[in-house]
Amino acid sequence: MKNRFAKKLILALLISFLFIPTSCKKGYFDTVPDNINTIDKVFSNRANTERWFFSLYAGIQDIWDQPYGYQYAGTSDELEYANWGTGNALTINSGAVTSDNSPTRFETYYQLIRNINIFLERVDECKELLDQQNGESIVKEYKGEARFLRAYYHWLLMKEVGPAAIAPLVSGLPNDNFQIPRSSWDECVKFVLNEMRASEASLTSLHLTGSNTVDDYQVGRITLPIAAAIEAQVLLAHASPLFNGNSEFADWKNFDGKQLFNQTYDPTRWAAAAEAMKRAIDLNVAQGHKLFIKQNANLFLQGFNSTRDMFWDGWKEEGIWLRRATNIHSGWSQHCAPKNSLSGNGWNGIGVLQELVDDFRMADGRTIKETPSYNETTFTNTATPYYSAGTNNMYVGREPRFYVDVTFSGSVIPVVPAAGQTYVTYYSTAASGKKANARDYPKTGYTARKNIHPNTNLSTGSNPARPAMLIRMAELYLSYAEALNESQPGNADVLKYLNDVRTRGGIPEIPADLGQIEMRKQIRLERRIELCYESGLRFWDVRRWKIPDETGSKQGGDFYGMNMDAGTSLSDPTFYKRVVATSRVLWQRKFYFLPYRQNEMDRNKQIVQLPGY
Repeated sequence: MKNRFAKKLILALLISFLFIPTSCKKGYFDTVPDNINTIDKVFSNRANTERWFFSLYAGIQDIWDQPYGYQYAGTSDELEYANWGTGNALTINSGAVTSDNSPTRFETYYQLIRNINIFLERVDECKELLDQQNGESIVKEYKGEARFLRAYYHWLLMKEVGPAAIAPLVSGLPNDNFQIPRSSWDECVKFVLNEMRASEASLTSLHLTGSNTVDDYQVGRITLPIAAAIEAQVLLAHASPLFNGNSEFADWKNFDGKQLFNQTYDPTRWAAAAEAMKRAIDLNVAQGHKLFIKQNANLFLQGFNSTRDMFWDGWKEEGIWLRRATNIHSGWSQHCAPKNSLSGNGWNGIGVLQELVDDFRMADGRTIKETPSYNETTFTNTATPYYSAGTNNMYVGREPRFYVDVTFSGSVIPVVPAAGQTYVTYYSTAASGKKANARDYPKTGYTARKNIHPNTNLSTGSNPARPAMLIRMAELYLSYAEALNESQPGNADVLKYLNDVRTRGGIPEIPADLGQIEMRKQIRLERRIELCYESGLRFWDVRRWKIPDETGSKQGGDFYGMNMDAGTSLSDPTFYKRVVATSRVLWQRKFYFLPYRQNEMDRNKQIVQLPGY
């Protein structure tokens, strides 16, 4: 029974979902698919009912479907995509977002929410489903997952548009014209958390096979530990400066004058977030989750092997919420890989910004600014497993995660290389440089490397299979440390959980608590490095912290890289000059969120637009 469910779930995550309208031309209530005449036919049949249920997960995006599908890293101070016309990222980075072209997925979320309402209202009509062995228990789980997903899609909507119009919890009729104003941020959070918590009684802690072992084919389905982690994420955001006494949005009000953002800081929110994060950690530890560590007496090798290999060897330990179907090959890996990959099939254009490169620490845990020996004008004579002789010394002696996450000139090729090739070069006349490629080159002189398996073969298309980790233990550790540092500075757990992530990453512990302000700085830097490119976390973090226009975290203006117009060899110093790689629109307040699109504004006259649009 569970194997059959698993196969259907995999199909639901691998293909375009039949029951989810995706065209922006369709309305809120366009739900019934073309090949089924009435919803009655869905819920009179077990197979169709289960297909409907599995399709409710369609809004869970593939975080490695970059650069085209999932573009948060390319709209933050992490990545810059090549000149591929990458729609939403280009629109956001240029400041061209309007209410007519807003890249929000609000229609998808509202349509999914209505599909969930229909499922919750009608699933009990499916006698074939209920009459099977353990049918009532299965339906109870389905209902719990559906209810949680309904709250989760509201949460995703809130992250995009801010205080949202909460959708009706009844399916309604196609001609219903609901006129619903935005709820305040606090009301939205209360609604989401109440719904998530109410679903918990119907959720299982673990999906098992008939032989009582963990069913890996059920990954992605909501469980109690996953639910707890997401609830904690909501509370962490709710405690953060953007949502906790934010006077910057004091003028954002509904038409009746209702304030949408609270104006009074509430320090107890941090304590609630810390408690929720600890609960999520404990629930996941109870299910066998932990930081993935490949033990090695050499701290550097332990850090390198652990942080590189966790994506394919460690996801069962590290991963909390997984997405089995992922475009890791033709999406992420191929777009990052250099031109001297096997058969030259690397598309070589997901560029890492110099600002992120500079934030990776040295091997001893110090920043490059704290390291007197750091220099950018000399070259090493020594080859290592990570780079060639002749590599610029700015890349020598860095922390393990730098070599895991960034491909630079001199790096060992991250995938199966072309014959006779061992390392990458990006100078102007190189195979992966600007002169040889009309558009397939990294604007910054670096490409992303994280989660690229060294056995990836771009000639045959082979890439070791693994799911995407949407949430993993390191994120919870750092979120717990953050919330605890704000609510109980000096608590021993702040240092413990931060150091657990640092040492797993191959850098030394911070020896003692440094005080709340410095610990905040260290936690934020650790998040930037450990979680780079993943799940839109950096995009979200700088916003919830309200630092997108501050030095070191600016989200607009000039961003830097190496000089792609210069250089004829690996050790040519003309290439290693910092130049402006890309310029983005300067930060404005309205960029914290996306506007509702005009078609929804025209339909729902109660929605007040985001100030600035």
